Amino acid sequence: MLTLNKLFHLPALAFVLLLSACGANEAKKPPPRVPEVGYVVMVPQTVPLQIELAGRTTAYETSEVRPQVTGVIKARRFVEGSLVKQGQTLYEIDPSLYRAAVAQAQANVQNAEANRDSTAAKAARYKPLAAIEAVSKQDYTDAQAAANQAVAAVAQTKAALDTARINLRFTTVPAPITGRIGRSLATPGALVTVGQTNALTSIQRLDPIFVDIQQSSADLVALRRTLAAGGATSSSAAVRLTLEDGSDYGLPGKVEFSEPVVDQNTGTVTLRATFPNPAGLLLPGMYVRARLSQATAQNAILVPQQGLTRDPKGSATVYVVGPDNKAMLRIVKADRTVGDKWLVTEGLSAGDKVITEGLDKVKPNQPVRPVPAGSAPRRPPGGGGGRGGVSSGHDRPGR
Repeated sequence: MLTLNKLFHLPALAFVLLLSACGANEAKKPPPRVPEVGYVVMVPQTVPLQIELAGRTTAYETSEVRPQVTGVIKARRFVEGSLVKQGQTLYEIDPSLYRAAVAQAQANVQNAEANRDSTAAKAARYKPLAAIEAVSKQDYTDAQAAANQAVAAVAQTKAALDTARINLRFTTVPAPITGRIGRSLATPGALVTVGQTNALTSIQRLDPIFVDIQQSSADLVALRRTLAAGGATSSSAAVRLTLEDGSDYGLPGKVEFSEPVVDQNTGTVTLRATFPNPAGLLLPGMYVRARLSQATAQNAILVPQQGLTRDPKGSATVYVVGPDNKAMLRIVKADRTVGDKWLVTEGLSAGDKVITEGLDKVKPNQPVRPVPAGSAPRRPPGGGGGRGGVSSGHDRPGR
């Protein structure tokens, strides 16, 4: 039988055995597993900085056709909406009065020429007579003056004849430019006058065609500062268009110039680009989106979007593989995207290893096992998952 003394010692013995068992379990517990992360090495690149801006199409040339003489329209010589060539006759105005004016001007010229010849002959006869004082010098002077006036009268009548011929030519109204003509606002039988307010029709040249692009003056100032600082160089002026239905306009355009003033109402500067328009797809007044690169970033650092996050203050942060393979949280400056990547202008250097996979298991200053992004995840002994976050799609067993 157990003595009373032994009974008192049993609980103490059980407590000692329990502590020994716990210690053994603690000794057998494996150390925390180091998470595997995928990284991308930062390599400086030359990147065109594209922007997308709103714009509207404008005709390359526009001409409103108006009469230059007064008269009644006899005929219209074009098809509305068709393509007309420069110099092509559009309207015919009754030329009767203008033909008569030409005939009268021609008769005036003939009369002036006859008078010129007569006065010139008289002055020629008086000249030797005046020398021998057969006639007075005053008579000779008057004869010479009359001859000179007759010459001037011939010039005046010839000028009037030219004017009459020009007015006669204006009775056929030509196309001032080559382009697409609109609807006619005057019909045969209508009376038209010089300097009338309403145009007879209008013509627009649509190939090539202008696109007026609106850019914020603040963005333009920032671009010029970037170029002045040497962080970027000026890019080519090539432009691409997205149409109203979201489709891409296949032909590229080119920026011709930038207006030197800012619109006070909108705070924008107008950039004008030209586009070929052989099929006439672009029409004046269409709304488009223009994509262009005004600068090219030198030694740019691009970070995949999944590798960059923002803290509660809105600051951009990334994890990089630091010394001893520890995850280091770093604040960077990333103000814009380039394709599917962030353009980082401050906080990263060439050769930095930015963690892009397995970020959900990473904490600052935590040891990690870095592997190149896209590698097949390793499976730890005894099972368990690989690295988390964005996987590369390789689900085969580890190497």
